[in-house]
Amino acid sequence: MTMPDTPIPVAVIIGSSRNGRFGPTVAQWFVGEARQRDDLALDVIDLADVPLSMAGPTRPPAPEMAQVLDTVSPRIDRADAYVVVTPEYNHSFPAVLKNAIDWHLSQWRAKPVGFVSYGGIAGGLRAVEQLRQVFAELHAVTIRDTVSFHGGVQSFDPQGRPKEPQGCSAAAKTMLDQLVWWATALREARAKRPYHA
Repeated sequence: MTMPDTPIPVAVIIGSSRNGRFGPTVAQWFVGEARQRDDLALDVIDLADVPLSMAGPTRPPAPEMAQVLDTVSPRIDRADAYVVVTPEYNHSFPAVLKNAIDWHLSQWRAKPVGFVSYGGIAGGLRAVEQLRQVFAELHAVTIRDTVSFHGGVQSFDPQGRPKEPQGCSAAAKTMLDQLVWWATALREARAKRPYHA
């Protein structure tokens, strides 16, 4: 795969804020894998640190929400690609993740989104399938291949490392290769012809 001229800015979004969540462990592993590459510039956005109102977006936002958006929205906007780290809750994805997605609209357009999921027998893949529909509505392109951890916490050792690292490392490489291709192609396309939704 040809390297892009400049590293692709990628926002890695930790999509759970529950007490006792496992997302930061999964995200830390993934970021470690991604940082071995020279074609990515990573920015980790932990939604536990982004206190957006769960009452939903308002236009214009209330002053306290405007302050939060002034912090997080430029980071989402700067990214040319995204990787969402999500658990599966009751066959779906967390409310805090949907809320953060809904507070932003144009930022996602004509950009690729990859997924790292975890949880139960399905490994979070049912959450990913629902997220694909959400991002399609926002004119984003989702990456076919994912990284998924079936069994969630049981897939990692006490030090926060996958018990079977070869498979998930290979899956991460495949997903990131696809993400870089799409991010490069869509960045060039947006520069030549702005995308209008």
